[in-house]
Amino acid sequence: MKRLQLRSKVNELFTKSRGSAGSRTIVGMLRDEAIEIGRFKVRRLMSELGLICKQPGPHAYKQATVERPDIPNVLNREFEPDRANQIWCGDITYIWTGNRWHYLAAVLDLYTRRVVGWAMSARPDADLAVKALGMAYESRGKPQNVLFHSDQGSQYSSRKYRQRLWRYRMTQSMSRRGNCWDNAPMERLFRSFKAEWLPRLGYSNLTEAMRDVSYYLMDYYNWQRPHQFNDGCPPAKAEDLSKSVSGIS
Repeated sequence: MKRLQLRSKVNELFTKSRGSAGSRTIVGMLRDEAIEIGRFKVRRLMSELGLICKQPGPHAYKQATVERPDIPNVLNREFEPDRANQIWCGDITYIWTGNRWHYLAAVLDLYTRRVVGWAMSARPDADLAVKALGMAYESRGKPQNVLFHSDQGSQYSSRKYRQRLWRYRMTQSMSRRGNCWDNAPMERLFRSFKAEWLPRLGYSNLTEAMRDVSYYLMDYYNWQRPHQFNDGCPPAKAEDLSKSVSGIS
């Protein structure tokens, strides 16, 4: 590919990422389109174009050791399951939507870090968490024996949520109190969303927010954004590749 075409492509991918893609990410996106190129050349092209990526800085996590006696930390930071639908984790964050806060709940399959469910609401309650879990359960074909991990938020320890996990035949696991490292993959997902994608002043209304959040989580993050955990392969594509290698249809 000619240099001018490469410059144009690099600029297109950088713009598509809303200024979040660095040279490593852009190399992964180009290779996903069968364009072989090294990071040094991409860095040179980005420099020529004046492109500077925005990335989140290091996050200082608090340390804690207190588990809930009734819901122990079964996961215990074992973040690399052997297959899809073995371990899911969930969390809730907040987003400004015009004149008030709305709340986003998401469910992540740890196998390739794929987002499998999400929901938004004006209230960060158990109904929101249940709705995100329900989307994940239905979209993944109602899997059995999933381990579901979260922090000790009241939404996840509520009777309604625990009853839903029981109905889905899922085992519950909870982080130790105040220890974000125990649910680090979810922390990273929300940090990436807010640093890379979320408009600086939030969204103008809920409709815009839901449309954009859906695109980021279910399209851009799952299918386009290279993920370091998968050696640069987007989560959904990494999962499809693992199925083809193992012969699973």
